[in-house]
Amino acid sequence: MRMKLALLADVHANLEALTACLDDAQARGAEAFAFLGDLVGYGADPGAVVDLAAAYAERGAIAVRGNHDEAVLDERRGGMNVDAEEAIRWTRTRLGDRHRQFLASLPLVARLGDALFVHGSAARPEEYEYVYDAARAAESLAAAGATYVFSGHVHEPALYYAGGSAWAGAFRPAPGVPVRVPSHRRWLAIPGAVGQPRDGYRAACYAIAELDRALLTFFRVPYDWTAAVAKVRAAGLPPSLARRLENGE
Repeated sequence: MRMKLALLADVHANLEALTACLDDAQARGAEAFAFLGDLVGYGADPGAVVDLAAAYAERGAIAVRGNHDEAVLDERRGGMNVDAEEAIRWTRTRLGDRHRQFLASLPLVARLGDALFVHGSAARPEEYEYVYDAARAAESLAAAGATYVFSGHVHEPALYYAGGSAWAGAFRPAPGVPVRVPSHRRWLAIPGAVGQPRDGYRAACYAIAELDRALLTFFRVPYDWTAAVAKVRAAGLPPSLARRLENGE
């Protein structure tokens, strides 16, 4: 896989954050793009975000489905908190047929070479399970049948590695510092959230994989979060969703 592959997860209808990350990735020479689920939900620009992701997909970008994408399409899917449910109901009123058709076309899992792309755990993609510790990372890696697994859902950057089928270690990546990810191990990377980071920092998250060089680099990108917050408030979405963007929580 000779390319710089930008990994973008959990955009959550935050157009300002997405455009900032895409611009940054292109400036760094990204040649391919992967959207790791949850294009919509929480934020105020679902239609514009879906249109932008669809345009990239038409040019060959990978895109997989997240639980918020699915919830917009299926009113029977629950399990979210009250504010998330309210945002989903609002989002349904803002999407047209082309947006729904694109979201409905997204697979749960995609593969490219020796890499697998999924929103939650590869063990049960349809359940959208969180991978938030080494044990769950080991389970996802064992089920994936791939050297590299790229996923989202957690909203914080993380990197796990496995040398055996039932064990995984954790590595906390530093922004802008390339990490060696040699193929004699298996790796699960979560680039963090583009549109709603939850690690105490407002800056958007994404990563670039250069698998031909066995390198993975995580990035934080400043963006106009004040504009995104203003849109959330103007839309009448729950105040907690604006506070999340303000505080990176």
